[in-house]
Amino acid sequence: MLGNVMPHRGAFFNLLAAHADRLVASANATLRLFTGLGNPSGQSELLIEEVNTNEASAERVKADFIKLLYESFTTPISRDQLHTLILDLDRVLNTLRRAANAVNKYNISDSTPAARTLASLAADACLHLNRAIVALADRNGGATIVEQCRAIDALESRASMTLREAVTQLFLHEGDEAAAWHAIRMRRLYFTQEAVVDGCRRAAHTIEEILIENA
Repeated sequence: MLGNVMPHRGAFFNLLAAHADRLVASANATLRLFTGLGNPSGQSELLIEEVNTNEASAERVKADFIKLLYESFTTPISRDQLHTLILDLDRVLNTLRRAANAVNKYNISDSTPAARTLASLAADACLHLNRAIVALADRNGGATIVEQCRAIDALESRASMTLREAVTQLFLHEGDEAAAWHAIRMRRLYFTQEAVVDGCRRAAHTIEEILIENA
């Protein structure tokens, strides 16, 4: 019974890592989705379903994590910080799901260089976030955490620049009504894709705060 209120510290980090693993899987599926979009042999529907499945699985992990957080008498680091971090990860996954489902929602049949670049940056950011989460469980993982968080910051800067350039190009030339609606749909997609990387940066900052307060 004591184990229910004083779980081994690894239980929290194992659940965080499990959630982060699903985050990486979703980001990679989204990257494959936007890389192959418009290819007759592409598997868009299967990839969208893969993202949705990972997001649903991560929701169960989040529920288990919050239950453990609520029932535990002690936690390895601040209870509030752990709760903030799992919510940060969850927001990133939800945004990835929105980006993937935007393909059907906005009837996007072809990819663009900007969409592929943003998807690639998002996948890289999620991978770095995963590594930072893993390092968080290591008492000597501070240097790795700092390195991964800096990488995420750099990726977010690139994503913001890519977004600005892509949106500018969308509205650079006037067109008919169909072209205008296409520009509006792609703008929404680009903003959602960039929000994935921005969400990773927010989670990275939470991890940095945890690192500083527990140094």
